[in-house]
Amino acid sequence: MKTIKIWLFGLVCCLVLPAQAEVLEVQIHYIGPTEGSAWLGVQQGLDEANLQGAFLNQKYSLKPVSLAALAQQQSITAILLATDAEQVLAVAQDKQFANVPVFNLISDSDALRSACLANLLNITTSKKMKQDAVAQMLVKDSDSNAQAQDWHEDFVKFAARQLNSRFLRAHDVIMDDDAWAGWAAVRLISEAVVRTQSTDSTIMLDFLKNAPAFDIQKGGGATFRDTGQLRQIILLIENGEIITEAPLRGVKGGLDSLGLNSCK
Repeated sequence: MKTIKIWLFGLVCCLVLPAQAEVLEVQIHYIGPTEGSAWLGVQQGLDEANLQGAFLNQKYSLKPVSLAALAQQQSITAILLATDAEQVLAVAQDKQFANVPVFNLISDSDALRSACLANLLNITTSKKMKQDAVAQMLVKDSDSNAQAQDWHEDFVKFAARQLNSRFLRAHDVIMDDDAWAGWAAVRLISEAVVRTQSTDSTIMLDFLKNAPAFDIQKGGGATFRDTGQLRQIILLIENGEIITEAPLRGVKGGLDSLGLNSCK
């Protein structure tokens, strides 16, 4: 037997594993372009999951597929989509994937959140979340020209500096919103596998929707609403620089002051 320590949910967790434990194969299906920011973010997440997996007897792989090919797959643990809202909705509403975590990586469509689909997990922030973040800034400073972003190359808190550095070193480009979302989705999948020791989609979906918090390098409180939206801070940017974070201090509701709060 061996005992290992890993950093998970902001805590050091100890796992005891059999010395000759069988390797857990984790295949993730992906629909979207195999180039660009979201793809690079997914690759970063995959590399880091496998680095951790080497100590946990877990091996992660990514299978890019078309929508038609996805329907022919026999066993699916999770689906990542770097596509438009229409295609995300089509996959999430397909009865074949009703118990599979379907991750929306890049679409900010409010309709995807108001659809309130039990299997749809929106990593990127919605249009309304960004609008609410800017509105909070305008209350504080009516002359502000701030823009809302999920991520920024100069973000340093919550170990973001290290993530930005790792991504830049690996890909020679800066991490942007889509790249962060791709990384974060794989991060959540790997955390679910570590905690559940399962690749069963139903078990993973239940864990993701009910876990107390996730470490996404954006501070505490990162959990999924019943709308499927991942709660998270939003960065407010002016002239290419971070000026503050939303929700702004003192705003009622905290993270839930941004976007559609609930399906109820």
